[in-house]
Amino acid sequence: MTSLDLPDDPVGELLAFYPLPIALLAQRLRALVKRAVPQAIERVRPGWRLIGYDLPLTRRGVYFAWVWPEPEHVHVGWQTGTLMSDPDRVLRGAHLRLKKVRYLTFAATDHVTPRIVVDFTRDAARIASMSRGERELLAAARRAPASGR
Repeated sequence: MTSLDLPDDPVGELLAFYPLPIALLAQRLRALVKRAVPQAIERVRPGWRLIGYDLPLTRRGVYFAWVWPEPEHVHVGWQTGTLMSDPDRVLRGAHLRLKKVRYLTFAATDHVTPRIVVDFTRDAARIASMSRGERELLAAARRAPASGR
């Protein structure tokens, strides 16, 4: 158990299973996601053992981000990752042939640059807020070869 437990706190209950440095890192990433998109609804997804974030755009919400602790590191990821702008190619997940998601992974000793997490989270929320048609146009634009001007 970590010192992060609070009574009736589902996130604290989830993080209690991890080493304290990992739990603290997960808490830091949670704070960055919430700073980026304050209106996001946070809830633990016990089946996946992660903390998920929904935008309050529909009755059930629109899932767009997560913080996923594991014993050796923590992932922060975005459901619309393949549509996000990543000019420095820092997002991971393409090698897994995942259809849409992308993520960053941090060990407890890694430096987290808040701006990067906040910017990616805001971009993911922007894309998740689009209509299906708008996302399809964005995907088509990303697939189109750059014009040679």
